[in-house]
Amino acid sequence: MESFERLKKLITEADDDIKKAEGGNKAAGTRARQTMQDIKNAAQEVREKILELRNAGQSSQ
Repeated sequence: MESFERLKKLITEADDDIKKAEGGNKAAGTRARQTMQDIKNAAQEVREKILELRNAGQSSQ
């Protein structure tokens, strides 16, 4: 599923900025917060796709 692959990529990208933010880098903290918002939105997309798959399976029965 393409949405899930995007979610995994975003999580990987956030890792470095989160580590830098823990060290006190304010710019990295800003990037990490933005990436976390993107992760939230991507996770919602995955949830919606899963529901679509489930509903499509139910209507074919």
